[in-house]
Amino acid sequence: MRSTLPLLLSIAAAHLRGRARQSAVSVAGVALGVGFAVAMAGLLQGSQEEFMASLVDAMPHVQITDERRAAAPQPAAAVFDAAAIAGLRPRDDPRGILNAVAAEAALRAWAPGNLSAGLRLSGVARFGGVERGVSILGIAPRDEAGVSTIAADMREGRLEDLAGQIDGVVMGTRLADRLGAGRGDLVTLTAAGGGVRPFRVVGLFRTGVVSQDEGHVYVARKAAQALAGRPHAINDIRLRLADPLGAPAVAERAEALLGYRAVSWQEANRQIFENFAVRNVIMYTVVGAILVVAGFGVFNIVSTITHEKARDIAILKSLGFRAADVRAIFALQGGAIGAVGALLGSLLGYGLTRLLGLVPFEFEEATEITHLPVAVDPLHYVVAAAVALGSAGFAGWLPARKAARLNPVEIIRGAT
Repeated sequence: MRSTLPLLLSIAAAHLRGRARQSAVSVAGVALGVGFAVAMAGLLQGSQEEFMASLVDAMPHVQITDERRAAAPQPAAAVFDAAAIAGLRPRDDPRGILNAVAAEAALRAWAPGNLSAGLRLSGVARFGGVERGVSILGIAPRDEAGVSTIAADMREGRLEDLAGQIDGVVMGTRLADRLGAGRGDLVTLTAAGGGVRPFRVVGLFRTGVVSQDEGHVYVARKAAQALAGRPHAINDIRLRLADPLGAPAVAERAEALLGYRAVSWQEANRQIFENFAVRNVIMYTVVGAILVVAGFGVFNIVSTITHEKARDIAILKSLGFRAADVRAIFALQGGAIGAVGALLGSLLGYGLTRLLGLVPFEFEEATEITHLPVAVDPLHYVVAAAVALGSAGFAGWLPARKAARLNPVEIIRGAT
């Protein structure tokens, strides 16, 4: 006897209705597993995307400095097959990108984005007897506005004010608080090379990044060159690209062109990406574990029904139902619980994701009130539903396999 699918479905539904409470609990277990799995995945991915977006906005996509990937080979090593060089004192090199004007022009000719070339110095800011170590960035304000968000992060004054005031300085609000300085005060900057000059505070910024707000000051490029005693020198070229994902290719080409070390934002944060990969593995492992645990509830209810319906199985087999039909009946019960649970869990997960996205957060150093970052990704729903259906189907197949092997004669005789 070959049974039709509607008949098998009606028998499976009758079994589930016979234990409606236990079936509902199993469905709820799968739904909760899928819902919380989706919400967890959305929360972790949202926080990762939020961090990546802030990272891309806060730093240049490609940064070229006056460093080399490897030390230049000694001439003797190039002439002799075997050479031992000891006690060699390298000549003093003031550092800086050679042929800076030509290098900047060459990059502007093909680089797909904005460019800012400047001079970066280590130094000390001093005001009223208080000193703080700072990084002094000599910039062209108009170019800097194209590669960073510093112009938009100004709280007092404007970044453009540096262009018209050679002795002006823009600093972070945290640094100003540490020094006790305000807009209009004269702050003394001392470069690592020994140059000392007073600068007037013309603007204050706050990015929300403590290292920048406490440790960076901006001056005009000419002022930084005069402070360092290095006219026309630059040692820092930063690029902001139209496509941030193309940064590695641009960095590789720029390094081949100029010979100086060019670092993409992906390379600079490689360790962070590796940590994200490990975190994603942990996330999907936990999500899978949650859904597998939910599958045990399906196994429990189908096993119970299989035990209770032993005589019904014997009657069905005596009427001509095949072992495959019996397996299908109980497998359909597990699949039905998994399908309904996955559907309700997806709705629950979407609701939880939206609810978590409404949770406000206000941090002391943040520039504005933000909300808990969450992401709504269809992949999360597909993966969670697939794992739920797979675990529920497998949980239903195990007792279905056992039920198909029952001998109807032994059951009817009371042997089981």
